[in-house]
Amino acid sequence: MNNTIKTLIIDDHPLFRKGVIQLLGMEPEFDIIAEAASGAEGVALALEHKPDLILLDLNMKGLNGIETLQQMRDKDVDARIIMITVSNSSEDLVGAIRAGSDGYILKDTDPEEMIRLIKESMLGRNAISAELSGLLASALRQEAVVTNRSQAGLTERELSILKCLAHGMSNKLIARELDIMDSTVKVHIRNLLKKLKFRSRVEAAVWAVSNNLS
Repeated sequence: MNNTIKTLIIDDHPLFRKGVIQLLGMEPEFDIIAEAASGAEGVALALEHKPDLILLDLNMKGLNGIETLQQMRDKDVDARIIMITVSNSSEDLVGAIRAGSDGYILKDTDPEEMIRLIKESMLGRNAISAELSGLLASALRQEAVVTNRSQAGLTERELSILKCLAHGMSNKLIARELDIMDSTVKVHIRNLLKKLKFRSRVEAAVWAVSNNLS
């Protein structure tokens, strides 16, 4: 059980939680360690159990998904956090990615595709429903025009790392690829996000792909 993916599910719909538990239960690498019916409960369980993966509903009563996500990131929860939602709104999508989500999957996604995306996320890649990738890229491209965002201020090393992010590589893979320390990768990512005025690596990755930097 040491190599299993410790998973926390946060959703205020009991039937959906049960369905996801059953779905992941068919995959031996997932270990459902806890489930929460509210954002506040989810934050507490995340801090208690330190899961590897958190599947988080966007529209919940009380603390909504974005607020829950922000609280967890503010409290240094470093799990992969994926939004599972019915909303295909570009505003919700960009908001989730900007708040630190590692993915955004629609609830009506085919079970096999949902599992594939979740597994991809655990490898450090971007878990975004296919039909939403273009929506996110378009929203970021429009914002880039408004803010005149450019990669010109990036160092050669930061640009190399940005290209690695565009290929969905995790910090460990980037470190191995560029022959540098994991901690050095983190510093470079933090710096390039600041320069490009992005709040998450997924946001930067999608923007890089949409601007042919990959």
